[in-house]
Amino acid sequence: MKLIRNFSVLLSLMILIPSMNMQASSFTNKNDDTDTTKYSVYTGLILDAEEKTPLPFATIECEGLNIATVSNIDGEFILKIPKEKSVEKIKISYIGYKNMVEELARFKSGKTEKIFLTPTSVNLKEVTVRIEDAQGLIGQVLSNIRNNYSMEDMMMTAFYRETIKRKRNYVSISEAVVDIYKSAYNNEFRDDQAKLIQGRKSADVEKMDTVLFKIQGGPVTTLMLDVVKNPYILLSEEYYKIYNFHLTGVISMNDRLHYVVSFNQKSHVTAPFYNGKLYIDMDKLAITEAEFELNMDNEVEVAEMFIRKKPASMTVIPEKAAYRVKYTITDDNKWYFSYARGEVKFNVDWEKKLFNTSYSTMSEIAITDRSDAEAVKFPAKERFRRSQVLDEVVYVFFDQDFWGSYNVIEPDQSIETAIKRLNRKFMKNENE
Repeated sequence: MKLIRNFSVLLSLMILIPSMNMQASSFTNKNDDTDTTKYSVYTGLILDAEEKTPLPFATIECEGLNIATVSNIDGEFILKIPKEKSVEKIKISYIGYKNMVEELARFKSGKTEKIFLTPTSVNLKEVTVRIEDAQGLIGQVLSNIRNNYSMEDMMMTAFYRETIKRKRNYVSISEAVVDIYKSAYNNEFRDDQAKLIQGRKSADVEKMDTVLFKIQGGPVTTLMLDVVKNPYILLSEEYYKIYNFHLTGVISMNDRLHYVVSFNQKSHVTAPFYNGKLYIDMDKLAITEAEFELNMDNEVEVAEMFIRKKPASMTVIPEKAAYRVKYTITDDNKWYFSYARGEVKFNVDWEKKLFNTSYSTMSEIAITDRSDAEAVKFPAKERFRRSQVLDEVVYVFFDQDFWGSYNVIEPDQSIETAIKRLNRKFMKNENE
């Protein structure tokens, strides 16, 4: 119980302190290569073929390369490929839809190409569900980890973003490209590491009811959402005492059939745990995706899990804490961690104020490249620590070509608007 509660705290830890003026921290852009002659940029929009609605968090991969990205909340993506790399096709995948492979030549520079994915239907009469005991299925998943995930340490590159919203308005945006040392799945006690390559943040942060919100841990704690690497989150045997597991369906993902195992907290357990779904490859019995939410019934205890420090006159009421993690399969039928997202929503109530104020925080990380080079741990002084705040170690938004050849998650329209507004405010303050 202590481990799972510590996980929740680390993942979305908020510090509430008296408001202060924010100064841009010193940061050196280590990527001076913004020469677009060295890479090609392709953009697209992923849509449901029937409803014509955007598909967020779809995976876009280059065939034959380890380069990948994900679509944003509006279904849009941007993909940068070095010109010296030979790529002819990209693959797009999304839960419950048929994979689509597209010729890269279809995507013209400067034009956003629409891609329509078709929902899949599973004829259950043709599917033999071998396991009816969902708890037994989880046991087999755990015993197959060594066969389904890498037993070698890996090096990865990732894009990380975290935001804070007050009601519907963004008040803080921080982004970074990080290198990741991803330890093997046969050693759950060896932590993954992140090293900051370059990053940026919104130019200013509005005062929020005389408090300033900070998120600790950044990319390091978001990596903890890897529930296969960190089985104490959901999958340890002791958690059979906490959760009910149910086999609730069969679905197609990445053109492979998957069991859908739903789980919920047992009624006699009063401490906050999770409810959610695990998507398990039917052939290999590997978890390929998980989505889960924290049980909010015990508001007082949930608030204590997330809030490190706050004024005595403030009451924080948690509303939602939702998480998602995805894995992508390789040519040798091994799965690797590819995406994670956490979102926490809550209300802040002051004693002398008539109305409360809603806030939400979001952090997401997407693996954009994997290296076959020998995995090497980062020196201690270069590692991003769980006690660090990304907003305090990166600089403000300026250059449109800041990311150079790095793949990033395309910002949704509301984030773009917030960046422009915050930049205008920063420039105005600089000129005064």
